[in-house]
Amino acid sequence: MTVPQHTEDLIRGAVEGHRRWLARAITLVEARVPGFGEALSEVGVRRRTGPGAPHVIGLTGPPGAGKSSFVDRLITCARAEGRTVAVVAVDPSSPFSGGAILGDRVRMERHTGDDGVFIRSLSSRGHLGGLSTATGEVVDLLDACGFDVVVVETVGVGQSELGVMEVADTSVVVLTPESGDTVQTMKAGLLEIADIFVVNKADRAGARRLANHLARSVELGGGPWVAPVFTASASEGWGVDEVVASAREHAAWCAGEGVEHWRRRRGDALVRLYLDLVAGRARTRALDALDADLERSIRQMELTPYRAAARVQ
Repeated sequence: MTVPQHTEDLIRGAVEGHRRWLARAITLVEARVPGFGEALSEVGVRRRTGPGAPHVIGLTGPPGAGKSSFVDRLITCARAEGRTVAVVAVDPSSPFSGGAILGDRVRMERHTGDDGVFIRSLSSRGHLGGLSTATGEVVDLLDACGFDVVVVETVGVGQSELGVMEVADTSVVVLTPESGDTVQTMKAGLLEIADIFVVNKADRAGARRLANHLARSVELGGGPWVAPVFTASASEGWGVDEVVASAREHAAWCAGEGVEHWRRRRGDALVRLYLDLVAGRARTRALDALDADLERSIRQMELTPYRAAARVQ
């Protein structure tokens, strides 16, 4: 079936279940095609009215923590219950093309023949939060398409990579015994991000010690939701069911006594999207103003970047 060129028709076809159209729609979201975001904002997104369906789970943590293996297990658990799953895997950007480097995760390939699973890689495009501006919009599109669970896996975690907390309903931080001590964990901002902690590859030495340190730190941190700490081994398949059950408990909390906390997060995400959109348009205007003469003056140090920037209205 031919993919329609008109934006509204493309989005409508994606929502009606045409996966090829969905893939094309995501490409246009990622490419920041003018008018696409506005058209997407007219689509019925369930999360605009409150928490519930879909359950958006964010997975973050340092490289090598086994996040992709964990996502693979989450998919298996959800599909065993008859729930449909979409995965947005946010990869590092190529410094030259801006595209995703890793592509769709190899460990998830066994699910590619399942019509109830949709997996897509997105480029972080150098975004400081670890999530490109497109990620939240793609989650909204997947919401409108009716998926029961949406998993967002990020490239890593650091002091500036907090965007997953705003996009997800439930943020799961995956660590390994080699991830460092509690002080380093706190510096990374993980205590503020995590709704659930998982010490993965827990058959390795130091796993229980890290889990105990995390549990004590969480208790000292307080907050409306006390993040539980689990040990697991995604590659071996144990400990994942407990994490899934805890994620469900957190989703229920978000829909109940934690709804104001959830709304505050969603509001933060919307404000961040606004700032990203304004910044993107400002950058476009600056590029338009960068003609050959201005660029030559900057390169030859005849004009400082500060004075050049002051010229752009």
